[in-house]
Amino acid sequence: MNVLSACSGIGALDLGLQRAGMTIVGQIEKDPYCRRVLDYHFPEVAKHDDIHTALEWWSGQPRPRVDVVAGGPPCQPVSLSGKGLGDRDHRWLWNEFLDLVDYLRPEWVVWENVPGLLTRGMDVIHQAFTELGYHHTVGVASACSVGAPHVRRRLLGVAHSPRLRRGERRAGGPVGGAPVRRHVTAEGVGEAAAAGRAGHWAREPGVVRLVDGPPDELAQRAVGNAVVPQLGEYIGRLVMVAAGEGAA
Repeated sequence: MNVLSACSGIGALDLGLQRAGMTIVGQIEKDPYCRRVLDYHFPEVAKHDDIHTALEWWSGQPRPRVDVVAGGPPCQPVSLSGKGLGDRDHRWLWNEFLDLVDYLRPEWVVWENVPGLLTRGMDVIHQAFTELGYHHTVGVASACSVGAPHVRRRLLGVAHSPRLRRGERRAGGPVGGAPVRRHVTAEGVGEAAAAGRAGHWAREPGVVRLVDGPPDELAQRAVGNAVVPQLGEYIGRLVMVAAGEGAA
């Protein structure tokens, strides 16, 4: 399954989906330091630096089929530690993220964000997925549920349109009927997700400044905005199984 990643950060979600058996075919990320990390781990993947012009970039030449749009739009507009401006914050990029989904119409969408989104915009985002014809499911998971030595709760969303699997596309209106919103939780599912991987977490690694490395604030900001890859892998494996391309 091919993945176009938007608001990719340092590619932690991408890495998890890749571990699940998916192929990253494109990445969109503005931050220069994060792009350096992406270039290191995904050197062959096509990249773009502005989600506002991503449609023109992606459609400007022949591209692989996109089965999954994935990403983590900036969390600052909805973070409980911020001002909570939501879609009034210039960093609110959900409209651009959803534009990609609307244009590409992948069968699957996978996203991650902070729990503050539940009360600061989740209703708008869910309605947008519904109007595009997707079944949209939202759950909460923690890094410790997949073996990491810290809690770090994240929202994980999965949107799916079975009609798109059969090649149908929107023509003047939403695809399909009215999807039903369902809430699930991934808490406690770490054993299946972390088999052979998360068991190696001896302790939470520190982030330090090196002579030839990035300043602390750059590395900490990049790591701090990332979901642990094991959660992406878990969700990716579920999607692969549902799509008939992975082992149960």
